[in-house]
Amino acid sequence: MASSSLPVNVHISTHPCLRAKLSQLRSKDANARETKALVHEIALIVGCEALAKSLQTTSSGTAETPLGYTYSVETTTPHVALVPILRSGLGMLEAIQTLLPEPVSVHHLGLFREPTSLQPVEYYNNLPYHRPTSANPDPFPVPSIAILLDPVIATGGTSSAAIQTLLEWGVKKVVVISVLGSEQGVKRAAEENGGESVEIWVGGVDGQINERGMIRPGLGDVGDRLFLTIGK
Repeated sequence: MASSSLPVNVHISTHPCLRAKLSQLRSKDANARETKALVHEIALIVGCEALAKSLQTTSSGTAETPLGYTYSVETTTPHVALVPILRSGLGMLEAIQTLLPEPVSVHHLGLFREPTSLQPVEYYNNLPYHRPTSANPDPFPVPSIAILLDPVIATGGTSSAAIQTLLEWGVKKVVVISVLGSEQGVKRAAEENGGESVEIWVGGVDGQINERGMIRPGLGDVGDRLFLTIGK
């Protein structure tokens, strides 16, 4: 569980169902199908908690029920976008799309950790950096909130680099949803780019990482587990 030294913008779930599912996910005996299902289910729980604090509702008029009664229609605000970190963030995407009442744009960031230095390297970025023109001054409005999907925050370098990219894109707030983090990793991600613009929501926190930058006891490499690429 979390140390009291973690920043106030780090939120760790205490949901009993999540705690049990996280234990199941840790097991080396969980196959790819089970791993996918557990990541999806944990993302649903953490996502519910994160979006309850990050979104609001507003009235958008009225509509009629099948019995002819009028009711007030509520919609969510503000404008959000989903940003999974490739590859493993794709395992969380469907869960968060399921929670949101309306479809939202999905943008992808590809980052990997250089094995020797453990520093993040960006290899793919499809954020729509369109230059405004006089004919089209706002070609693609930047969302107010970017929801960053990163299942494991180990050293925190990848999450921190992705957060910086999103803030440079122009979003006002980055909400990170994660399955598991290390204490030092979530602290780095929460603080490195200005804590007031970042919220970290995580299913659990472990205390240590090993010399290869892997969380102890952790989950192993979630991307390899999801896509059956272990040892390749």
